[in-house]
Amino acid sequence: MTDVVARAAGATAVEVYKDGRSLLTSAGSRIAYVKDLKKNYKKLMQEARKLWELRDGLETEISRHKISQVTREWIVKVEMITREVGELETKYNDEKKNPWRLLRVWPHSNLSKDMADKHGQVQILLEEGKLKRGVLVAELPEPVRKIHAPKIEDNSSLHKVVEDVVSFLDDKQIRIIGIWGRVGTGKTTIMQNLNNHKDNAKMFDIVIWAPVSKEWSLKKLQGAIMQRLKLNVESTAGIEENAWRIAEELKGKKCLILMDEIFDLIDLHEVMGIQDNLESKVVLASRLRDICKDMEADELINVKPLSDHEAFNMFKEKVGRSIHFPGIKPVAELVVRECGGLPLLIDRVARTFRKKERNVSLWRDALNNLLRWENTQGMDEVLEFLRFCYDNLDSDAKKVCFLYGALYPEEYDIYIDYLIECWRAEGFIPADESIHDKNAFRDARDKGHAILDDLINVSLLESSEKRKCVKMNKVLRDMALKISSQIGDSKFLAKPCEGLEEPPNHEEWKQASRISLMDNELCNLPNALECRDLLTLLLQRNKNLCAIPEFFFKSMCNLRVLDLHDTSIESLPSSLSALISLKGLYLNSCFNLVELPTQIKELVQLEVLDIRGTKISLVQVRCLIWLKCLRISLSNFGTGSHTENKLGNVSRFVSLEEFSVVIDSSKQSWDKIVETIATEVASLEKLTSLQFCFPKVNCLEIFIMTSPAWKKGSCLTFQFAVGNHDSTDFQILKSFDYLSYNRLTLVNSKGVNPVISEVLMETHAFALINHKGASRLSDFGIENMDNMLVCLIERCDEIETIINGDVITKGVLECLEDLLINNVLKLESIWEGPVHPGSLTQLTTLTLTKCPVLKKIFSNGMIQQLPELQHLRIEECHQIEEIIMQSENIELESSSLPRLKTLVLLDLPRLRSIWVNDSFKWPSLQSIKISMCDRLKRLPFNIVNATKLRFIEGQQTWWEELVWEDDVVKQRLQPVFHPQRAHASV
Repeated sequence: MTDVVARAAGATAVEVYKDGRSLLTSAGSRIAYVKDLKKNYKKLMQEARKLWELRDGLETEISRHKISQVTREWIVKVEMITREVGELETKYNDEKKNPWRLLRVWPHSNLSKDMADKHGQVQILLEEGKLKRGVLVAELPEPVRKIHAPKIEDNSSLHKVVEDVVSFLDDKQIRIIGIWGRVGTGKTTIMQNLNNHKDNAKMFDIVIWAPVSKEWSLKKLQGAIMQRLKLNVESTAGIEENAWRIAEELKGKKCLILMDEIFDLIDLHEVMGIQDNLESKVVLASRLRDICKDMEADELINVKPLSDHEAFNMFKEKVGRSIHFPGIKPVAELVVRECGGLPLLIDRVARTFRKKERNVSLWRDALNNLLRWENTQGMDEVLEFLRFCYDNLDSDAKKVCFLYGALYPEEYDIYIDYLIECWRAEGFIPADESIHDKNAFRDARDKGHAILDDLINVSLLESSEKRKCVKMNKVLRDMALKISSQIGDSKFLAKPCEGLEEPPNHEEWKQASRISLMDNELCNLPNALECRDLLTLLLQRNKNLCAIPEFFFKSMCNLRVLDLHDTSIESLPSSLSALISLKGLYLNSCFNLVELPTQIKELVQLEVLDIRGTKISLVQVRCLIWLKCLRISLSNFGTGSHTENKLGNVSRFVSLEEFSVVIDSSKQSWDKIVETIATEVASLEKLTSLQFCFPKVNCLEIFIMTSPAWKKGSCLTFQFAVGNHDSTDFQILKSFDYLSYNRLTLVNSKGVNPVISEVLMETHAFALINHKGASRLSDFGIENMDNMLVCLIERCDEIETIINGDVITKGVLECLEDLLINNVLKLESIWEGPVHPGSLTQLTTLTLTKCPVLKKIFSNGMIQQLPELQHLRIEECHQIEEIIMQSENIELESSSLPRLKTLVLLDLPRLRSIWVNDSFKWPSLQSIKISMCDRLKRLPFNIVNATKLRFIEGQQTWWEELVWEDDVVKQRLQPVFHPQRAHASV
């Protein structure tokens, strides 16, 4: 009994202890709430204000009738808690007004606790509101919806119109602005730029882009506006209801409506109740001034065609860098003139010409196409020119030209000039009667280039790795052969590279219209054939073919192309006279061919003859005075002592447009007759292309002074070798991969002759080799080099600098892209004196090799003029200490050399710096090769620049000895470093 009482008493004591402890804890908590009353009040009010700001923002951004049910419930909760917070705030303020109440712990603790709890509820609602805000904002129409807008040049007439409209929009007295002008003047471009204008957000709550199509209706226009406002478009709603909904949505908002291409009167009040919204403004564009007036425009702006200067600038910007290529600018000016200052036409035509890149032939051909369209007014004029852009993509001529490529082996390199000659011979490129036929052959070649370019663009033909060639892959060739087999008059017998030792049977010859047996092992050909439908016969590179049967050509009266080049034939049979339709005859590299039959004179349609590398004397073909293109070697002038075998023959070719004389072993006898021959060549009035060697400058002078083809504006394409050349020197510039380069090599000459300066004015690629009597390139007259794209200076021991800027007053060498300097022993600098703006701005490649005293590469002000430099190579220049000298380049911007991609530094024993620090961004740099530059201990890189650098090659020992500002930089670059292999070629 006693134990029970004792246990009960103990339990009671424990409970009392627990209750007392609970009471103490509760009291302590309430005391804590009392202490935190002020703090909890501040926290509650701060979060509440954030909540109210969020609510007010959402209510401002969207109309209440668009708020979803979930959002409406959230706002109701916010309003409820706002009242509750207000009640707590009132109680708190009452307590502050009566300080004696602060002694009452229990009520104060309840108030503080309520504030803390309410703070938690506010936070929950705030977070919920933030999550909803993203969804809600996505439901809202954005203030400005940016659209694609062609760039408008600053200070242009279009830019002025845009700025005029913006100024009108800022005028409270003006509500409707009308822009009018004929089609193509740039009204849409103006409207698009207005839509995106930076000042819109400052002036308007929303900008609505509402173009009006020809098939417009009030309901369609309302639907477009309602979609922009993100209003539900109900199909059953009428026009009046839609107008009311639009007006309600725009009520109280500043709105800008842009309406483009208006063809008919539109009642803006009927569409959107615009008259009730005095804050809204409208800009409308139409071809007709009266439409703008009928729609009560307060201001009218007439958009006129661009000036010649503006039109050309727009065309230049859209075409790109090719506009700077010599020979293209004059064509471009004619193209722009045909566009009549209409931006729409300039844009469309520029898109077409941009595809022509820097091929002058393509540009000329496309211009000829433009010239055939008759100018009309209004929409018809634009449609005609747009039709030109469309028609340029396809034609029957392109189809047959594509099929012709199947005569050659798959993946075979086909010379472009040769292929185009075959196309012309076949009649695929008919003469254009609307164009003067003085240079018909060149015009046809230009047209051929245009066709070829289109075939490449659609991938039916491919550009070859070998320059000046194209090829056709197997699948496309098979397809072409299949198509040709289905065309009645275009049967192909194409068996190139099949190892044939015997020719096809007679029936195959008879059925074929085009035969290709090139690159086989044929030893003989049929003696008599029946193939009157044969148009092309390709037998080239059958090296075992030594003879052509006497009657082989007898039935080939329609043959247009005959290629026998690089065979072992010694003569041609008399049946050659049957080839009365032949236009192209290729006998080049037939080294054993000595004689042509006298019947050659019967080939009255022949246009192209190639006898390079044969033993045929020019006198044997002197009767072919109708030739358009003749290619010969020096040896074809004859090796005998009788001048009648050599002279008086060239001048007979009065129709010749293209003449090529290739240097070979007969150079010594050439020197004795070249002056007379140069005089004969100068008499060729229709000449458009000339490859020729002038042993002395005075021989060139004879040609320049007497040739009508040289006169300004004749567009003569030339490859001139001046001086005592060998075949290697003449070929030195042939590696430049553009078909229409005018090339001049000046070798082993002295002084500065005015004739050279004159030729330089038309030269694109210039090689100055082993020249004496000039200390600068500019001695030849820097003003004569405006068209120069490539310059090579080699073994010129008296050259000390390339350009002397002290005697120049404007930018020079503005088109120069490649500058290569090799083995110039006294060269001290590239540029001396001031560098005028515009100089060298197109330079992409700079190579300096074996210049032993060169110390300064980039003189003061030069780097700022090299925004396009992509490739820099310095090799065996033993005095170079800094690639970019600090003393010459003070305060360079970090964005200098923005396009430099490759940097090669070889055998520069004194080099210690590329640039003094790591301040350059090097944004385009991809590859660096450094070898035998042992003093170069630092690279100009840090952890953030040169972001595209993917390859560093150098000697392992050099890499290990580099000094780094931070190991992090080395760690970053280590993965892209590649040790140079022993004896590696760089």
